[in-house]
Order: sequence, then C-alpha cells, then structure tokens
Amino acid sequence: MIRVITLNVNGIRSAANKGFFSWLSKQDADIICLQETRCQSELLTDPLFFPKGYHTYFFDAQKKGYSGVALYSKVKPDKIQRGLGWEEADQEGRYIQADFGKLTVASLYLPSGTSGEHRQAIKYDFMAQYHKILEQQRNDGRAYILCGDWNIAHKAIDLKNWRANQNTSGFLPSERSWLDTVFGNLGFIDAFRSLNADPEHYTWWSNRGRAREKNVGWRIDYQIVTPDLASSLLTVNIYKEEFFSDHAPLIVDYDLPSFT
Repeated sequence: MIRVITLNVNGIRSAANKGFFSWLSKQDADIICLQETRCQSELLTDPLFFPKGYHTYFFDAQKKGYSGVALYSKVKPDKIQRGLGWEEADQEGRYIQADFGKLTVASLYLPSGTSGEHRQAIKYDFMAQYHKILEQQRNDGRAYILCGDWNIAHKAIDLKNWRANQNTSGFLPSERSWLDTVFGNLGFIDAFRSLNADPEHYTWWSNRGRAREKNVGWRIDYQIVTPDLASSLLTVNIYKEEFFSDHAPLIVDYDLPSFT
C-alpha cells in the first residue's frame, strides 16, 4: 500500500506554524504534494521543512511570496520534472512531477480566476494548454496520480451554495465542462468520488462568515488518476480535525507496492 497526501498549504511557513509538519510526521505518507508554498525554498532553513526520511523537491514562483509547489517522497524518484513548458505556468511555479518506474505523481496548482477577468483568461489558457499535456499522458503508457488544487468544483454536490455560484470562477459552466472532458473523453478518474458519492465533503472554505464552522465549502482539491489505477483505490479521506490552511488535506491509500 502507498499513501498519498495533497494539500494547498496557503503558505508553507504558515502551515508549519499551525502544526502541519507535526501532524504529517504521524501519517506514514509515502508521497506528499503541496501547493501554494508561497516561499522561495532557499529561505527554508529550518529542518522542519525537510522531514527526516523524505526526499524534498520544490518548484518556486519567480514572484516572492506567491504560488509554488512541492513534493516529498520516501523513495528517491527516478526523475523530477519542474514545470509544464510554457512561460506563464512555469514562472508561477505551478507544477512538479516525480517518476517512479511506470508511476508518475504530480503536484499541480491550477490558477484561480477569482481576482478578475485577466486572471480568468490566464486560467482558461492554462486549461487549454494543460489539456494537451493530459492527452499526452493518457497515451504514454504510464500510470498517473495528479494531485493538487485544480480550482474547479466539478458538480453541484461539490460545493454548498452551488445555485448562487454558477457565475463564479471555480464553478463556471465552461470550467465544469472542461472537467467533464478530463473525466469523460480523456478517461481520468476522480479518486475521491470513485469511493465516496456522499454530499457535504469539501476541501476549501472561505475565511469569511464562519464558512468552515458551518461547512459552507468547495471541493476543489483532487487526486486524479489514470484508469489503470482505479482498482487500486482503497480509502479516501479529507482530514478536517485540525486546520493548517483554508484547505484540508486529501488522503488517498492505494493498493500498490509499498515504497521501501
């Protein structure tokens, strides 16, 4: 069995101050994918950010205090890839992947469009270009676990106030249709929904209006897998007992050969 955890930390130093790494040390995770690290990794001098027993990899945004992704692994990957190959995405540090044999695990931070039309246009461009990469990945014979904050709630069940948010970035018809294609024509699988079809399961809550207390949230963080991994899915869990970020960790266990 292998355990994969993904979390948008909303600042890796902030999450550390809220006890994230203490919690992580008890999870026996094989791979951890983080998004929105919001720090230049050379500034992370505390050993806390480099947990014992893990190989640690960062891909920072060029802009300080912004975006950035990370990946921790118990086993040293055969290969690390930083970036997707186009300037807008790579300057913002939005993708890192690790290859292990025929398995690839990636940490993705898809742009948000909530700050205005300019950022929504960047989000749409990212989606269009990333779709081409997803097509390639589905045809290259590898197994993929694509972790991260995709900044889109797929269906009405995936956010509390879906009726009021149909014109809101993150739940726009065009964004949801794009995910329909990812899960439909391309054949990728939403690991969480594969095992849990119940409502009221979210991974992000606004800091306003006691949203978390009331569980008025969105499910925008995913582990999206290739079909060959569908039968290996064992358990899925969104950890909400402690708050390390405005997002919650998504934990998935896979019936795959354990890393040693």
